[in-house]
Amino acid sequence: MAALARSVLVTGSSRGIGLELVRQLAASPRPPQHIFATCRDPEGPRGKALQELATQHSSIKLVQLDTVNLPSIQRAMQAVGYHLKDQGLNLLINNAGISSHATLCSLDSQEMLNVFATNVVGPLQEFLPLLEQAAKAGKEGLSCSRAAVINISSKLGSIGLCLHVPEAPMYPYRASKAAQNMVTRCLAAELQDKAILCMAIHPGWVKTDMGKEEAPLTVEQSVRGILTVLASVSQDTSGAFLDWEGNSLPW
Repeated sequence: MAALARSVLVTGSSRGIGLELVRQLAASPRPPQHIFATCRDPEGPRGKALQELATQHSSIKLVQLDTVNLPSIQRAMQAVGYHLKDQGLNLLINNAGISSHATLCSLDSQEMLNVFATNVVGPLQEFLPLLEQAAKAGKEGLSCSRAAVINISSKLGSIGLCLHVPEAPMYPYRASKAAQNMVTRCLAAELQDKAILCMAIHPGWVKTDMGKEEAPLTVEQSVRGILTVLASVSQDTSGAFLDWEGNSLPW
């Protein structure tokens, strides 16, 4: 099996799904040549698991990135570009995100804005020049091995489903994921002519700090499914909203 991509960048990779994505990518039979594992403080105590992984796999490069801080984004762009030279970035997985369980009664406007800044604005402005560079050098068609933006979404952001609102209102989180889904659709439409694939994927309800222990899926199961789906996406699935098993979800 061919490598998923020559170069992959994962945001929010110090824990949960992001950390497991880095782990499984590095351990795959044909790992990417470059795996950029980004988080806000990769050298600090929260980055310890990433630091240990990086000592085991030379393909992993730790990059400081705060997705709501423009100078941090620019520094990360420069660091990634230095490693990639003129080959560009093949695959960007926007995994960084924050949750909020605010209800209609407890909703705070600043909390809503903070969640939107991370979950919606971040994926809009990262690494496009490097993706365009990779797309120009790639083969025909759309794929993760050429150039792709994958946004980790949630079916809690599906307007069509509008699941379990009484049990989990989560107004800021739901609204931010619905907005992120719209961003994904717009990116897919705008970047198609530049040969950059864009799609959203729901990882399932996963046992992470965000998903909690009652979640039915382990992080290993979720990420294994995500990577299997990503290996099969093409021009036909650009602009799609899929789950970790490859099933289509309503927007």
